[in-house]
Amino acid sequence: MKQIRIIEDDSAIRTELKTLLQTNGYRPVDDGPCDLILMDVNLPGENGYTLCRKLRQTSSTPVIFLTARDTPEDELLAFGVGGDDFIRKPYNSAVLLARIARILKTSANDSPTVRGLALDLPGMKAVYAGNTVELTKNEARILWCLMSKDVCTRDELIEDLWTNGMYIDGNTLYVNIGRLREKLDRIGAKDFIRTVRGVGYRL
Repeated sequence: MKQIRIIEDDSAIRTELKTLLQTNGYRPVDDGPCDLILMDVNLPGENGYTLCRKLRQTSSTPVIFLTARDTPEDELLAFGVGGDDFIRKPYNSAVLLARIARILKTSANDSPTVRGLALDLPGMKAVYAGNTVELTKNEARILWCLMSKDVCTRDELIEDLWTNGMYIDGNTLYVNIGRLREKLDRIGAKDFIRTVRGVGYRL
């Protein structure tokens, strides 16, 4: 069951959200690990923008701002500090649930796991046996491609990197694959990337 944290100082709205989430198969939590955060902007002490900016220093947990603020500047600031969505109050329950489901699905696709090796694509980290290593954008994207298919051709990898705004050629791909292998070895995921002669690579 997906856990959703509610950061909302209005007790009536907080209770309403908890009931909505529970009715639709989610588990609302007040703190601790969660899969998504619903956050108001106007909070006592630090506002939601500041909290989200701090959160982004250590976590890629999706954040939906749920707020009475309604200017374009507010919405731009929400995305600027790392928010994933911006919904104005009063909210429509069906729309909110649809937005939650979409973001959770996207988040799951960005965190694949293969034989114990996990990739945090938004955070650009690989995790294996409790060990973590930081990846470059190229390395993270290459690993994501390899986790998505049985075999990835060199052309497919290069095309994916170009599509995502990372300019690369065959030689650069070879160098990035080598560095990625070294980093995976460092966390115990030795020999995870195999070369398929004349074709490309596979996990």
